[in-house]
Amino acid sequence: MKKIFNKHQSSNSNGLGTFGGVFTPSILTILGVIMYLRFGWVIGNVGLAGTLVIVTLSTCITFLTSLSIASIATDQKVRTGGAYYMISRSLGIESGGAIGISLYFAQAFSIALYTIGFAESIVQVFPEASEKIIGIITTIFVAIVALTSAKTAMKAQYVIMVGIALSLISLLFGSPLDTFDPAQEQLTPNNTAGFWTVFAVFFPAVTGIMAGVNMSGDLKNPNKSIPKGTFAAIAVGYIIYMGLPILLANRADTMSLIEDPMIMRKISFWGDAILIGVWGATLSSALGSILGAPRILQALARDGILPKFLKWTGKGSGSDDSPRLGTLLTLA
Repeated sequence: MKKIFNKHQSSNSNGLGTFGGVFTPSILTILGVIMYLRFGWVIGNVGLAGTLVIVTLSTCITFLTSLSIASIATDQKVRTGGAYYMISRSLGIESGGAIGISLYFAQAFSIALYTIGFAESIVQVFPEASEKIIGIITTIFVAIVALTSAKTAMKAQYVIMVGIALSLISLLFGSPLDTFDPAQEQLTPNNTAGFWTVFAVFFPAVTGIMAGVNMSGDLKNPNKSIPKGTFAAIAVGYIIYMGLPILLANRADTMSLIEDPMIMRKISFWGDAILIGVWGATLSSALGSILGAPRILQALARDGILPKFLKWTGKGSGSDDSPRLGTLLTLA
């Protein structure tokens, strides 16, 4: 056991910092596909007050999780494997392995969530396009970027962050729908979803902190960067998620919020900025997941958790020990 735990403990002196390695992937995953394509649906179903409760409750759960992450991250050396690595070194390799395998599949399948969201937004603008083909091409594209290097992927995310900021500014200075009259009684559809159903749809939006935690092996100082970057991403995400419902509820009627996934585009100052934000957010979220999932797989293989025929997924490539073989498996 001691031999397993002491593998691959060398420091990453050329690694990523707090902003680039933890905050950026976390906040870009938090401000993702659900915010752009499903937030109006959330507000339309449970109203403004219900939405604020859901956002607060979801963020509290994430914050409690981040407290545990911060406690573990500051108490030991943190290497490749993110949450899996920290759990396995705290609770034991057996418990960590059981959770780590689940974490890997959760991150791997979330790539599909984000690329499907990207494809859906493309089809909304170009109805003749094929959602399936766009989704497949997008998945391959983000995998190629991830295979290049983690630092290259992070540089791409800085550009995406600018696009998301531009979309939010455009939404802030937008105006209500022409048909919206706040003085009139809002019509509520008969098939509205219940509070907990809406909560279940929204909750994945605030779980993006794993995108930063999973980059633990690529950080220069993970003990400091993980807590600071994670708390900062949660705080910024909460502020934005509490402000957006107020804007949407005062600019569009209930039916429009529920039935139009691209409602933000219609109430923004520059509608196309929302498209930039949607595409940037979905791509960055998919990129964050395809960077994180193979690193969990790499740590699982190195600890001997996986079957022997998957031992090759623990190999790293280049000076940054990038899990390229694991990335290919995750892509498949």
